[in-house]
Amino acid sequence: MPGRGRFSPTLAPVTPAELSQAIQSAIRTVVEAGELSVAVPETVTVERPKNRDHGDYATNVALQLAKAAGKPPRQVAELVAARLRALPGVAAVDVAGPGFLNVSLDAATQGELARSIVAAGAAYGHNDAFAGQRINLEFVSANPTGPIHIGGVRWAAVGDSLGRILRASGADVTTEYYINDAGVQISKFGGSLLASANKRPVPDDGYVGEYINDIAARIIAENEGILDLPEAEQAARFRSEGLRLMVSEIQKSMEEFGVHFDTWFSEQSLHDSGAVEKAVERLREQGHIFTEEGATWLRTTDFGDDKDRVLIKADGETTYFAADAAYYLSKRDRGHDINVYMLGADHHGYVNRLKAIAACAGDDPSRNIEVLIGQFVKMLKDGQEVRMSKRAGNIITIDDVVEWIGVDAARYTLSRSSTDSTITLDIDVLTGTSNENYVHYVQYAHSRMCSIGRNAAALGFDRGPAEGFKPELLTEEAENELLGALGEFPRIVAKAAELRQPHHVARYLEELAGSYHRFNDKCRVLPFGDDEVTDLNRSRLWLVEATRTVIANGLALLGVSAPERM
Repeated sequence: MPGRGRFSPTLAPVTPAELSQAIQSAIRTVVEAGELSVAVPETVTVERPKNRDHGDYATNVALQLAKAAGKPPRQVAELVAARLRALPGVAAVDVAGPGFLNVSLDAATQGELARSIVAAGAAYGHNDAFAGQRINLEFVSANPTGPIHIGGVRWAAVGDSLGRILRASGADVTTEYYINDAGVQISKFGGSLLASANKRPVPDDGYVGEYINDIAARIIAENEGILDLPEAEQAARFRSEGLRLMVSEIQKSMEEFGVHFDTWFSEQSLHDSGAVEKAVERLREQGHIFTEEGATWLRTTDFGDDKDRVLIKADGETTYFAADAAYYLSKRDRGHDINVYMLGADHHGYVNRLKAIAACAGDDPSRNIEVLIGQFVKMLKDGQEVRMSKRAGNIITIDDVVEWIGVDAARYTLSRSSTDSTITLDIDVLTGTSNENYVHYVQYAHSRMCSIGRNAAALGFDRGPAEGFKPELLTEEAENELLGALGEFPRIVAKAAELRQPHHVARYLEELAGSYHRFNDKCRVLPFGDDEVTDLNRSRLWLVEATRTVIANGLALLGVSAPERM
């Protein structure tokens, strides 16, 4: 795994991260020699040029340093290029255009990446970009009044993937589900169960669906004599037991979807523990509380909210917003530096009010709190939108999605698009084998690589000892393209973590699978017929295994399996 330390000039830069460090070291050498008077940049961005005539990697760092150095960009570039040309493994460094540095590595250095990936195994792609950061990642958090609906399924896939990506980037992540188990909606849920148990119509503002009847029946079966209790006691029992069973079902559905929450946090616990009242007093000490018409308000308009918010009503009842404030302070008290809220498309109004809570608490709303909004999801079958669930009535549930397309297809497809956009899950496509089924396309590439490994073993050879790997033999254009794509993986992971966008990993995997298929079409890995096994066969087998490793690692970050056979 690439580190952050100074690059040794005695080593060849194998990965893009190592080349970046090598360029930093070259700049530092120029500065220490007194040829430039600039601050050495903390990072240097290197990219794969679209035009292969421009080398293997390019950087515009000389243009960035020129103004501070008081020298033309090309002159700065030439000073740095002279140091880079002396590095082992660097075949050529050209200064192009206004001052771009185009770096070409020799074939052996490029190919050596395959060995380093295989050696790193499951750790390849991990980085320390977020080392030392404690992040609370809250997602799904639907009311426990029914099964998780399709909007929550999207956040389940994206949120869990984001947690994996952030951990792979060095962050200390706590995934959290906020159980909205206080308030009117829970009473309506309990009332709906009570009505079902007593064979009465569900109230007009209650919850409907077969799941209500199922839960009511379970409560009766597990609580002997409950229907003989007075109405008020029945209502309380159906409310508490229904909540317990519904949360248990949600937990079960999440685990079956491959999503594990480190913390299940109860909203009711904020009220029972006095945390809500304590939060109001803490905010009062910050000077942002005022009283008007008997109610207690938080002056959130000072920090970008569209209106001030009531914390305690004139009758003494606390509001949902007061619980929101207490919940945020709870997260901070538990030591989380960054608190990420992942909310549904109908929660745009929460962005400014949540950030205002952080500001009123004395925190930095640009750092300590992030609010991500996800757009809607719809499902198609035979070209028609699917709107109804067999069990929940008027919504599509997580269990429906899994039944129709499976966990892998659901998780991958829901994670492969930006959450800013509405997404459509086409059941016919996602249960087929066309290239439009992107999860199948990527998984199939992985299974083909596994097949090559099995066939090589059947022919009596595998990657073998390291001496059998000759990276200098990997000179074909398709091999170079594949190696370049493999080198990008750690940067893609860090980018997805920084932007909070797992879809960058999915799109990368699709591009990598395409590069692999082109390589496989043009470069024979296994010997033909009775031909002797050569070092080129062995070296290409190392490249296949490196690619398989990256595909498997990327799929793992998305919570998707990497099958060996399909």
